[in-house]
Amino acid sequence: MNNQIKEKLAVLPAQPGCYLMKDKNNTVIYVGKSKLLKNRVRSYFSGANDQKTQRLVQEIVDFEYIVTSSEIEALILEMNLIKKYDPKYNVLLKDDKSYPYLKITAEEHPRLIVTRKVKKDKGKYFGPYPNVLAARETKKLLDRLYPLRKCNKMPDRVCLYYHMNQCLGPCVYPVTQETNKSIVQSITSFLGGGHKEIKADLKDKMLQASDDLDFERAKELRDQIQHIEAVMEQQKMTLNDKVDRDVFGFAYDKGWMCVQVFFIRQGKLIERDVSIFPFFDDPEEVFVSYIGRFYVHSNHPKPKQILVPAPTDNDLLKSLLEVDVHIPYRGRKKELVHLAAHNAKIALEEKFSLIERNEERTIKAVEDLGVKLNIETPHRIEAFDNSNIQGTDPVSAMVVFTDGKPDKKEYRKYKVKSVKGPDDYETMREVVRRRYARVLKEGLPLPDLIVIDGGKGQMNAALDVLENELGVDIPLCGLAKDDKHKTSELLYGSPPTVIPLDRQSQEFYLIQRIQDEVHRFAITFHRQLRGKSAFKSELDNIDGVGEKRRRLLLTHFKSINEIRDASVEDLKKLGIPEPTAETILTHLNGKNKSINEK
Repeated sequence: MNNQIKEKLAVLPAQPGCYLMKDKNNTVIYVGKSKLLKNRVRSYFSGANDQKTQRLVQEIVDFEYIVTSSEIEALILEMNLIKKYDPKYNVLLKDDKSYPYLKITAEEHPRLIVTRKVKKDKGKYFGPYPNVLAARETKKLLDRLYPLRKCNKMPDRVCLYYHMNQCLGPCVYPVTQETNKSIVQSITSFLGGGHKEIKADLKDKMLQASDDLDFERAKELRDQIQHIEAVMEQQKMTLNDKVDRDVFGFAYDKGWMCVQVFFIRQGKLIERDVSIFPFFDDPEEVFVSYIGRFYVHSNHPKPKQILVPAPTDNDLLKSLLEVDVHIPYRGRKKELVHLAAHNAKIALEEKFSLIERNEERTIKAVEDLGVKLNIETPHRIEAFDNSNIQGTDPVSAMVVFTDGKPDKKEYRKYKVKSVKGPDDYETMREVVRRRYARVLKEGLPLPDLIVIDGGKGQMNAALDVLENELGVDIPLCGLAKDDKHKTSELLYGSPPTVIPLDRQSQEFYLIQRIQDEVHRFAITFHRQLRGKSAFKSELDNIDGVGEKRRRLLLTHFKSINEIRDASVEDLKKLGIPEPTAETILTHLNGKNKSINEK
């Protein structure tokens, strides 16, 4: 803990608010809230923390806080700050999961559609349906049963759906509002629980098809029945009042939390949502924050009632969400909350082995690599590789691994500009110079470790640029390969020496993945560039042939050989002037071959 943090801890107020943890690049890496800032923030830097929280604390070099007048203000501010900064240690709902809904639009001639966005547009929404396939298949069934219009825009003539009796053809024929209203009511009834009669009818047809030995039709009907069950009757538990509810339960252990949400629609438990994530604060407060973000920032529609377990702060959630948030203490509702919590506990136990294995492969491997190199944990690793064939179309590529995982949005490609011929060392100099001159100029975050796909020569070239030209001190290592082109040695230091790594260790597998990925990315870029060059070498160097004529020629003749075998008259038919046509054929066939031979 540095002196700046110690001084700030001493003057923290005993008031509610939010705190923002920052790393050495002044990047916000975690946002939290508390009823008492003084106690919460101090707890990070004193006492025993689990390994996951220790990793967070090791990265904190500064923090700031914002005092609020109430806990509800702190909760709202926390959600807004997380959305603004997207801190890497705030993983709750960062995936923004959104499930599909079946929607009947509020248009003059309504449609039944599948959508992931719920808007205040007077449409009727049914869902959400985590079983996406079942939702889409149920829509197909409803399309066959109820002939609402299918087109997005009204055409000027009837389409195939009309001839299949799946649309009334409002584009051409008059359809009354009463007819549309009746169809909408039928679909609403179906999705609200009136599907049993249709399912029974489908079952009768399935049995009849089976008796008629029409097994393909029987299978189709069976699948339709199963999709209806998946959407409407996956769980048989019901509440007689038919109120739409979301039931939350949670479990936590070893710094991880699992939250389960049961969606109850028309009194029936139809689907559930499961989220597992690490947390760093009081579990009850994290649970409240999760529910707040579940509705406020993830566009889940609010039901009539939300059921939560004790001792959740339901008054805080009521103020935030403006719906009834209830803690049941007896009866069926309490059983549902208990069931959600029990499912959360089971899911957490099942996932622990996978989570621990993933940590072993990523962040733990990064930490162990830092220990082997005697540097701070390299959370951000940038790796470079060059690619060319006998010096033609030389390129380089950079990939980024953040906490042991590829961060593809940070990948970069480089066309080598100043190097002529197959000079791998000068290529590395140019690319490293371009990359980090820009990073310094734009104030972008520097990596914790640079990996060069190459040996001592490439390493020395890169180090010379970094230290002597740019004046930056970034740990840099090289990766040598064996005669089978597999990762062989990790080189580090000046002069570079071999760092012994166990070939069965996760840190070795990590550098192997980095080397394979940067090589793949560089080769792919080089092939793309080489593919474009193949066309340029033949046509783009001919006077009078620009992009338009090149595309015209290749579209018409399909290949360079067909153009070479064409006559001046053939080219003139495409609108190419005679002098230009002669120039093209002379260039492609050689100056010694007479055009008149064509």
